[in-house]
Amino acid sequence: QVQLVESGGGSVQPGGSLTLSCAASGMAVNSQFMEWYRQGPGKQRDFIAQLTIGGTAIYIDDVKGRFTISRDNGKNTLYLQMTNLKPEDTAVYYCRAGYSIWGQGTQVTVTS
Repeated sequence: QVQLVESGGGSVQPGGSLTLSCAASGMAVNSQFMEWYRQGPGKQRDFIAQLTIGGTAIYIDDVKGRFTISRDNGKNTLYLQMTNLKPEDTAVYYCRAGYSIWGQGTQVTVTS
């Protein structure tokens, strides 16, 4: 059974940093493209970053230069390093493997 479990969310002040983790089981994180999405309050779930099988990272403009997507094949875990966080980054963050496997989400709140 394939499973993704996110962790690392929390509450942080504007300008702060957090690193989210997405631990995979039942599949290898380097066997499919892996993505991060987020869903803000009252909003739809939106794509923010992708890591291809070959290791190429793709970001939306809003997070480019602030967020970094990466993976550790040995730990079979996907990461999202987030810096210079803004209140508008407040959302539930989800990882996805391929087109159909989702994690349960982790809450990130940016507030002073």
